[in-house]
Amino acid sequence: MINKNQYKNIEWIDLENPTNEEVRAVMDQYDIDPIVGNELLSPTLRSRVDVHPKYIYLILHFPVSPTINKESNNKKDKKHSLKSRMQQPKIQEVDFVIGKNFIITTHYESVDALYDFSKIFEVNSILSKSQFGDHAGYMFFFMMKHLYHNLRSKVESLTEKLDEFEEQIFSGKEKEMVIELSKLKRTLLTFKESTSAHKEVLVTFEIAAEKFFGAEFKYHLRSILGEYYKVRIFIESTKEYLDELRETNDSLLSTKQNEVMQTLTVITFIILPLSLISSIFGMNAIHTPFVGQPMDFLIITSIMLGLGIVVFAFCKERGWI
Repeated sequence: MINKNQYKNIEWIDLENPTNEEVRAVMDQYDIDPIVGNELLSPTLRSRVDVHPKYIYLILHFPVSPTINKESNNKKDKKHSLKSRMQQPKIQEVDFVIGKNFIITTHYESVDALYDFSKIFEVNSILSKSQFGDHAGYMFFFMMKHLYHNLRSKVESLTEKLDEFEEQIFSGKEKEMVIELSKLKRTLLTFKESTSAHKEVLVTFEIAAEKFFGAEFKYHLRSILGEYYKVRIFIESTKEYLDELRETNDSLLSTKQNEVMQTLTVITFIILPLSLISSIFGMNAIHTPFVGQPMDFLIITSIMLGLGIVVFAFCKERGWI
């Protein structure tokens, strides 16, 4: 699908999951190299920058938070909701072909940040504002700024989720939080992995774009790197927060398990002598004390009860209970 937008002399062509015919038409109109055109048809695993005489080709990957369905009373919907919550976070690729007076973006599924930016672009076009500058490099600058702002908002939502998890941890739900924290850890690792190559790509792009658009554009190129560093720092700080919460949760959970084990050990310690007495009086011996006498059951039970009280008091005095 092709979406075309124009602002003054700058054109923005947005391709979503393009067909061969759509890519061919764009190649012919903007004199795109066939190798680049072929790469626009399918995702690429590696981010990179290629410099051509009439344009710069840039590939970047952005993380997408997994979808979480709302609660439902329907069992089938609940099962589907759980499956959705367990999904691996996705990584979306966005290809940029940046010329002097045009910019082509290609992606293989809907990108919310680009959709939002298209609305901003449309408003500026209607109002004839000069926000986007006099060449496509400025449009790329504002586009990247919007993409990183959107990414930072996603990380902020993860931080808010961590605040909720912290309350849950200290309200006695350590066991449930093990799974939730692990899923959030996986999401953050995806965010970190997908943006790890941005620095190298943007540094290379800065060198190429300064020659392509001129030295006066250097400030905006540095600003793009600045936006990237803000996101990376935010991801790292959120990851540290998550790691601290996981350690705290594991410590509390371990303490609870130790308390349970201690309680079970004390119970076993109390029951052991009682079991011994029961076994002794259960022996098939001729001269077993109290056995066969009047009220023998009550006597033996009283001995066991008294011994149990003594052992319990001993454990209480030692602070085991």
